[in-house]
Amino acid sequence: MGSGRRAREVVGRAGRLREAARGVVAERAAAVGAVVDAHARIFRGLVRAELEGIPVERLKEVTEGRLQTGVLAGAGYRTVAQVCGVTAQELVRIPGIGGPTASQLVGAARQIEEAVELSTAVRIDPARPDEGSTELLVALHRLVVAGPGARRAAAEAAELDELLAAPMEAARPACGWVRGVLAGAGRRAEARRAVESLEKQVAFAEADGVPLRLAQAGADLLRPGAGEVEVRVEFEHRAAEFYAELALLEEEGRLSGVERGGRGAAEGHLPDGLAEQVRAEPLDDRGCTVSLRGYQAFGARFALARRRVMIGDEMGLGKTVQALAVLAHLAAAGERHFLVVCPASVLVNWQRETADRTTLAAHRYHGQERETARAQWLERGGVLVATYESLRTLPADPVAALVVDEAHFVKNPAALRTRLVAEWTERTERVLFLTGTPMENRVEEFRTLIGHLQPELLTGLPASLGVAGSVAFRRAVAPAYLRRNQQDVLTELPDVVRVDEWDELSGPDREAYAAAVAEGNFMAMRRAAYARPEHSAKLRRLRELVAEAAESGHKVVVFSYFREVLATVRDALGEVVAGTVAGSVAAEARQELVDAFTAADGHAVLLCQIQAGGLGLNLQAANVVVLCEPQLKPTLEDQAVARAQRMGQIRRVRVHRLLATDGLDRGLVELLRGKAELFDSYARRSELAESAPEAVDVSDRALAVRIVEDEQLRLAAKESA
Repeated sequence: MGSGRRAREVVGRAGRLREAARGVVAERAAAVGAVVDAHARIFRGLVRAELEGIPVERLKEVTEGRLQTGVLAGAGYRTVAQVCGVTAQELVRIPGIGGPTASQLVGAARQIEEAVELSTAVRIDPARPDEGSTELLVALHRLVVAGPGARRAAAEAAELDELLAAPMEAARPACGWVRGVLAGAGRRAEARRAVESLEKQVAFAEADGVPLRLAQAGADLLRPGAGEVEVRVEFEHRAAEFYAELALLEEEGRLSGVERGGRGAAEGHLPDGLAEQVRAEPLDDRGCTVSLRGYQAFGARFALARRRVMIGDEMGLGKTVQALAVLAHLAAAGERHFLVVCPASVLVNWQRETADRTTLAAHRYHGQERETARAQWLERGGVLVATYESLRTLPADPVAALVVDEAHFVKNPAALRTRLVAEWTERTERVLFLTGTPMENRVEEFRTLIGHLQPELLTGLPASLGVAGSVAFRRAVAPAYLRRNQQDVLTELPDVVRVDEWDELSGPDREAYAAAVAEGNFMAMRRAAYARPEHSAKLRRLRELVAEAAESGHKVVVFSYFREVLATVRDALGEVVAGTVAGSVAAEARQELVDAFTAADGHAVLLCQIQAGGLGLNLQAANVVVLCEPQLKPTLEDQAVARAQRMGQIRRVRVHRLLATDGLDRGLVELLRGKAELFDSYARRSELAESAPEAVDVSDRALAVRIVEDEQLRLAAKESA
């Protein structure tokens, strides 16, 4: 083949590849542009509506009372929105307003507008469909369906376009005899080198599958747009993915929206040097089939950079996805075997999440087929998911990474499962603990977990460190601990409305309660309000709440500590109950119950024992939560509610706690409120509770004894009176 013909063929192949690359870049830019435009229209409308509700007199506050707005109001300007829509030159035309005042008024209005912009988030309410939200959902749907592969392909295409541009231009003199003669000897030599470079680049791209990836991304991005009904159904089921695409565009600076607390909040307020190290850590997410939000990618990088760490994000932020991103990255680097240890209640969830969100294979080491699963895992690689209990029989096969979910289960050094996990962590190079409650009250619990991961940090984590405050504590544990809160990174979540439903006990209720108090039976006191179902005041209110939810087609999840109470509730509600999730129900059966509840068309009720339903289950299909009685630990209630109020929830969650005015509930609620405040001040913010004795939780037994004695005295005094 002649040199000119060969050059033309190479340049032609490069040109076709570059054209495909530029097409993908343009197609994704158009898809993103449609989202940006639709989002901007909604955002501007929300900001405008907020400004129209702010009276013009508020401009005084921005200037600490220096501006007089009376003249402005007299000229017909009633709201800040009206001032934002004019220039200083227009205001000067109003008698009594000079140039400096006009400029100050416009500046003050702009300051308020900026504050409103920073506090405004675009939320899509499925109960209030409108033209703007439909347009945004249709545009987002294209990106969601195309998935992270299209985003990666567009980035790869942009790099390829830039890479091929110069050598293609330089190679032109080699493509024809006339061009070569006119170019001169130096240009001809340069052209030959460019042809050789292009040939290598194109061959490498073809061998790496780039044309196929570009073609797939182009096809995904050019699919016909979905209709309104289809996208709204998709949004109902995949809201987290829709919001993830929005969040990624916002992080890229493409969207206006809420200031999420800054990069520091998304990065867990790590020290600057450590945060920079984490940001610089590469993350290969090609094995992930869903888009990672910025804070999730940072969490995965943190685990990769620090190798042995704990992610303590608040429930609902996607700790599982972050762990899977770590495993996918390691798999892309050639590692094959990974182990996940978790409670039995979330074993099925780990299998599903691995299959749905990564290209990794999931194998279940549990039940009668566990050895078969292990053999397949050893042969094919992937993720072996085991329960804490099954670690007793799991051989010490080498793994590239160990993930321990609900890691607060191993905070007791004397427990067998803690010792088994410790043995695995000692022989595994990369270890990731996941827990939303790493310590509830005591620094020793936290020290145990850190000791598994980076024992060298324990010397800088004495019990006395709490005296130095939270900043010193966070600095000490930062190399091994990362935590983010929902309010900092998930601004799209609808609000939680909490309602305490106070009611008086009925006569039979009071009789059952008094009998339990006389016996000194604390647990009987807690469930006495349901002892006489036909006369129960709490049960009556519960039926009313469920009936209200049914009228609106809402799903309800009912929590109680007691299986006896749930049985009573089931009898009272009848056929609307989809099932009961209790500690005695196997993990697979629990997941099946949740799946049936989620899939139910319209209204349904799921009953959950709070210890079982508050752990590992995704209940975001429900937007009404009922707590049959107050719990002894505020975190138990919080975790239960968080199963509904989590990433992907698109409806406002209403939480109703059933309380009796004339029993133990009032005193218990007051005690719990204090405990919740202490937990929030210490554990939730990673501060040391042991630095203040009052921050140590009252044990269940001590609390029970105290309340029983108080109630016995109260009822005795009431009788004597």
